[in-house]
Amino acid sequence: MSSRPTLGRIKSSNSCNFHELKPDSKLEILDFDLPQFNPCGESRLDVIIIGTGPAGLCLAEQVDEFESLKLENCLERTWPIASLYIDEKKTKYLKRHYGQVSTKKLKSELMQRCLSNGVLFHKAKVWKIEHQMLESSILCDDGKELKSSLVVDASRFRSTFLENDKPRNHGYQIGYEILAEVNGHPFDINEMVLMDLRDSHLENEPYLRASNSIIPTFLYAMPFDSNLIFLEETTLVSRPALSYAEVKRRLDLRLCHLGIRAKKIIQEEKSLIPMGGPLPRIPQNVMAISGSSGLVHPSTGYMLARTMGLSTELADTIAKGLGSTKTVSGKTLRHKVWNSLWPIERRCAREYYCYGMETMLKLDLSEIRRFFDAFFDTSPYYWEGFLSSRLNLGDLALFSLSIFGRGSRKMSK
Repeated sequence: MSSRPTLGRIKSSNSCNFHELKPDSKLEILDFDLPQFNPCGESRLDVIIIGTGPAGLCLAEQVDEFESLKLENCLERTWPIASLYIDEKKTKYLKRHYGQVSTKKLKSELMQRCLSNGVLFHKAKVWKIEHQMLESSILCDDGKELKSSLVVDASRFRSTFLENDKPRNHGYQIGYEILAEVNGHPFDINEMVLMDLRDSHLENEPYLRASNSIIPTFLYAMPFDSNLIFLEETTLVSRPALSYAEVKRRLDLRLCHLGIRAKKIIQEEKSLIPMGGPLPRIPQNVMAISGSSGLVHPSTGYMLARTMGLSTELADTIAKGLGSTKTVSGKTLRHKVWNSLWPIERRCAREYYCYGMETMLKLDLSEIRRFFDAFFDTSPYYWEGFLSSRLNLGDLALFSLSIFGRGSRKMSK
């Protein structure tokens, strides 16, 4: 723990006003002249990817290109240190760089890579997918039919094209976030706030304080300068999800307590991330990447960097199977692709992370504070590896012993 003092608060105004302000930002349209696929004749494509989010675009461009991601230019801002407010008396400082990804820059970069590698686009909604021995057919809402050797769904969490043989029992991470111009804030602009678990802002709200003790939320903040800051109130995980109204109310009270008054809301967003739960049936006819394939970290909700990194492995397997000899196809190809994404060790590691999520669901605020106090006391090799899903099963076993040795009795049961 750093010896630096915890932050004070700016003199508070009588009320906060960010609920009264409307976001200024509008949806940004990317200006690309996308080459369109003309689905005429009986030609069969190698791969059809449903969805143009980061996972889908990254996979599309990498099927033909096997270089590192090299996406540093897509970061809007980086911070060399992250702070963690355990409670009003204890603060930890993590010497690890964090960055904010620019959605526009990232999508523009991936779209440009797709264009450079000859990826073709078809704008339509997929109504139905039919499978034959060696190919699949996609029926679109524009009446067109597309055929390919492999279909990859990179569209959304609850895809209707994937089969599940176990009931879904997700936990949920819900967040309310704003990018705002403010009158000032008490945070160091050279530090991002990874977690602020303090609850003194609820001392005059007994109902909300009791609710927060059972299902805690925390502040995640990225200060760009003394008057521009990104603020998010979010849960670790809950089942069922908290309401957006309660999350917003908790943020409102926190900002009032910190003396932060918004002058302009530049951007506003709500997020709901399903976490944990069973993997889709492996293997099956439709391949998946992104949220629908179970790649969201069950204990943290992180997904973007890991998904894009695993896209390289997936693209490699697809390219080898669909090479010039085309020696692998049909059921064999689908089996190989699924198992390249989810080999046995990775599935076992995910079970560990799911166990971590289930443990978090049982902890109250005081226990969560003790957990993260112990978590970030371990070697950076372990806590960084845990957050980024890099630890192997042996590492996870050692990490568990270290955490449980430091944590509360309830967490070690």
